Amino acid sequence: MQLSIVFAVLLACILNCTPSNAIPARARARHQAQTHTRMVTVPLKRLYVPRSDHPHLHPQLRLQQHINRGNKRLARMTGRSEPLEHELRAEMHKRLYILESASASASSVTTVARSNFSRRHLRHSKPSTKAATNASSTGTGSGVSPLDIQAAENGGLTAAKKPTANDTLGLAIDADDVGYIATIQIGTPPQNFNILMDSGSADFWVGSENCQSQQGTCGNHTFLGSKSSSSFVQSNQNFNVTYGSGSVAGVLCKDNINMAGLQLNNHTFGVANEESVQFSADTVPFDGLMGLAQSTLSNEKVPTPVESLASQGLISSAISSFKISRLADQLNDGEVTFGGLDPTKFVASSLITIPNVSKIGFWEGALDAITVNGQNTGMTGRTAILDTGTTLIIAPPADTLAVMAMLGGKCDTQQCTIPCTSNASVALSFGNASFAIDPRDMVVLPVDINDPTGDCTAGIQPGIIGTDTEWLVGDVFLKNAYLSVDTSNNQISLAKLS
Repeated sequence: MQLSIVFAVLLACILNCTPSNAIPARARARHQAQTHTRMVTVPLKRLYVPRSDHPHLHPQLRLQQHINRGNKRLARMTGRSEPLEHELRAEMHKRLYILESASASASSVTTVARSNFSRRHLRHSKPSTKAATNASSTGTGSGVSPLDIQAAENGGLTAAKKPTANDTLGLAIDADDVGYIATIQIGTPPQNFNILMDSGSADFWVGSENCQSQQGTCGNHTFLGSKSSSSFVQSNQNFNVTYGSGSVAGVLCKDNINMAGLQLNNHTFGVANEESVQFSADTVPFDGLMGLAQSTLSNEKVPTPVESLASQGLISSAISSFKISRLADQLNDGEVTFGGLDPTKFVASSLITIPNVSKIGFWEGALDAITVNGQNTGMTGRTAILDTGTTLIIAPPADTLAVMAMLGGKCDTQQCTIPCTSNASVALSFGNASFAIDPRDMVVLPVDINDPTGDCTAGIQPGIIGTDTEWLVGDVFLKNAYLSVDTSNNQISLAKLS
């Protein structure tokens, strides 16, 4: 009886603390003029989130948080009803049952039940744990590396190396490839703001000097307002953005923004007077969020920063290009480029460009084929939403089961798993070009954290989707390709990494 009560309290905490999913619902068309040829690349840093308040939280519980979040995100993306709270709670309960009935000891279950759940803003999926540190692109089959397991459990910020291209800012990696942030400057005098970069939303905001949350203040963050910036001008126009389990609300403002030396003056964006704890907690390592989808998605109903850079002639086109880094490689070379592509990051001959098929402003491309170990699955007519803010691949249940069968994996009512030592190759094809997923990215997290060569949660999981043709494709895939999205021409480019 006491254990049941503990589980109930624990599940409520999980659901309340589930990080948010940036899926705005409004759409508004906007295309920007093109001049000049300058581009800027913004380095992305790995998010640092201390976990001293919950050091023993079992990674499988974080995993279920991410799966729940991915399903909610996909529902919002496609304009369909989100999973009900009791359904999400039931999934978490099953995850706890698995921990009990597997190899987890009674003491470890008690530790899990007593721990607080993460308030990290992990983006729309689950923390990923790959299968070999410094492994080759074909994988080593040696199981999940201690480096990734440690990062999944403890978090930590891995800063990007100094960018190699002009006008470049690097992307830092949160924990085991969970989130990516860049540092920009806002205001007069300029202050550094750590900004989460997200291709799955279109609103840009930072915390206000007057920000309040359920806990009182909005934590240990950098804030913007008239006290800190003489160029800050506040409007009377309200905005609010509701994410999967968090929200912000405030007013629009104008101020100066500097991205790697590109000075965007009097840009309109949001300052949040109210933040839910998913954004305000001290453990959240960023000060705001920049959506890099099309502004047709924006709740603020204003151009995105990249669109404004293009309209003011500071970059040649409203393009955002991503090189997503993998912790296990220890290269720390992630970048986001505004206005063009960084040719040092991809193989030029492999570059393909496809139309964006989304009608509401996401980046969605037609999938030509899905193959496993070179064998075509026979799936046709699929589309994929390409989202840097999602960790996993979430596919319709029937598609997931078919892929898992070919991988030699298995699915139960809780999750899909494959052997942690798997070297199976999965590839997605766009524009008649096939992009292989590193086997390390397909083995995500050991079911038993003490057995890194046993069964692992797979990088593809089933999602509750309104149609049987839509996939949500996150960093499990995007770490294996160079991604460029072009608002001006409503198109997507992909290339193999150099």
